[in-house]
Amino acid sequence: MIFDLKNKVAVITGGGSGIGKAIAEVFAEQGAQVCILELTPKTAKEAAQALTNQRLLAKGFPCDVARQAEVNAVAQSIIKKFGRIDILVNCAGIAHIGKLETTNEEDFDRIFQVNVKGVYNSMHAVISSMVKQKSGVILNLASVASTVGIADRFAYSMSKGAVVTMTLSVAKDYIKEGIRCNCVSPARVHTPFIDGFLKKNYPGKEAEMFEKLSQTQPIGRMAKPIEVAHLALYLCSDEAAFITGCDYPIEGGFVRLNN
Repeated sequence: MIFDLKNKVAVITGGGSGIGKAIAEVFAEQGAQVCILELTPKTAKEAAQALTNQRLLAKGFPCDVARQAEVNAVAQSIIKKFGRIDILVNCAGIAHIGKLETTNEEDFDRIFQVNVKGVYNSMHAVISSMVKQKSGVILNLASVASTVGIADRFAYSMSKGAVVTMTLSVAKDYIKEGIRCNCVSPARVHTPFIDGFLKKNYPGKEAEMFEKLSQTQPIGRMAKPIEVAHLALYLCSDEAAFITGCDYPIEGGFVRLNN
């Protein structure tokens, strides 16, 4: 079977919703033992249960990725239970709307702790195991905001730019250890976050604003989480064994076709 992940242990942070949930489902369908890290025990349990109900291999782990001790403990628990970690996908992240002068220190620190330190913590927790086994794949979720100026996304853009550069650094430092590291940069993806954002900020005008945001992609719509998940599957599979140190845009023409 092409893109077969059987006998692979895949850790997915933020695997309980949005893009992370779609990736967890696709990886499990391809035979991986999926380990979902979510902030709350309830979300972690429910996300894993949804997959095990389909007779897929999944287990949930409550974990705050911003806390290194928690991430290290969960990683060691997974290695103890399953013997290895083959794939790490960093999906956990939070958003922020605001330009420089409207981004206060608390906002900036909160974005940094989750979106930057969270990715660092997760990679740091698994890298020794991957070095020991001389193999591993890391995939980080960046954003078009890392390369294109987007209004009112100062702190968020900062964090995703850091994700891209961390990806390149890890790819460079561990290429001789059999470890690949890439990232993907989506434009807008239709997730529950988008629906919640529109409901909160544009009550009564949700449909109108949804269409407006959709049209910012030249292709005329937002991405579906499953589309990002299929790209993630390829990059984490053995079929992509020659690919490392790359940032893959998945953005409906947003970066180069917006004039």
